[in-house]
Amino acid sequence: MWWEDDAVGFIDQRRLPHRFESERATTMIQVADAISGMAVLGAPTIGVMGSYGLALAAKNGDSLSDAYDLLLNTRPTAINLKVRLDEVMPAGSYTGSYVGSTTDSAAVLQAARAHDDAEVDAARSIGLHGASLLPHGGRVLTHCNAGWMAAQDWGPATSPIYAAAREGLSPFVWVSETGPRLQGARITAWEILNEGIDHRLIADGAGAQLMRQRLVGIVITGADRIAANGDTANKIGTYTHALAVGANGIPFYIAAPLTPFDRDTPDGESIPVEERDGDEVLFVEGLNDDGEVQRVRVPAHGTQAINPAFDVTPASFITGFITEVRVVPATAEGIAEAFERRPGSA
Repeated sequence: MWWEDDAVGFIDQRRLPHRFESERATTMIQVADAISGMAVLGAPTIGVMGSYGLALAAKNGDSLSDAYDLLLNTRPTAINLKVRLDEVMPAGSYTGSYVGSTTDSAAVLQAARAHDDAEVDAARSIGLHGASLLPHGGRVLTHCNAGWMAAQDWGPATSPIYAAAREGLSPFVWVSETGPRLQGARITAWEILNEGIDHRLIADGAGAQLMRQRLVGIVITGADRIAANGDTANKIGTYTHALAVGANGIPFYIAAPLTPFDRDTPDGESIPVEERDGDEVLFVEGLNDDGEVQRVRVPAHGTQAINPAFDVTPASFITGFITEVRVVPATAEGIAEAFERRPGSA
């Protein structure tokens, strides 16, 4: 996404890969709708989008406290949104906490742009640290989308792959389809195809068999929230891959900037898991033979669905976190060390 002419431009991810179309949001309400409606996906990108939503609210003279509350409640699991909103809010001028008679809209926009740049820089650094984990011809399995679309550029989980490719290491990627919204099939595969990296799309359930056959060397995913003890919430299906990783002795890394680390959440049981509309499970969308986008129902009428959007992988299944400061162990001590190494830390 980007700020241009007093509006937030963004790529509508719901239309990928068959249509590449951008939209403009000129109000905070439109930003909130883009987040809750899944036009914008990926924890870092959602955080930046929320920051620009506050900038629009400030420009349009809206209540920042009301804007904060509305934006915060669009997606409950990804903590990046709250982190970025909390950091941008103080940029305005207030007579009290988040309440005031005047708002410095230019300062709010400047803070939002700074966070946008920070996510890009963090993802680039994650790539440099993570590329060292990939041997020449390394076979990587990833799940969901944590690439360009998820993080403004590079992407946490794909950044090590892109960096390794640029170093001539010729990585190969297994792209897990990621039901029910198929972000892996629709977005990650499209991104990696555009990068010119060899890859194959697989059904979510195929990962374990590929691991058993020793065709996967490493698993790298992103994260929507990481608890203080290292338990990690990510797209539903991540825990399934983690179980297979543990059974086959394969390293499993979470690539994430420090923003999704929530040290106020003690463990995975305390992470709220978003439940989405069951229709996402009951229906699929794609191109028909005439090249038209079509939505069809898969199960029989009368079948209902539940749709948890995320699952939680215990820290004991995670080899480490690839962050912008270094690769750290998936422990409370490792997480604390990462924050101590963060630029600007005391």
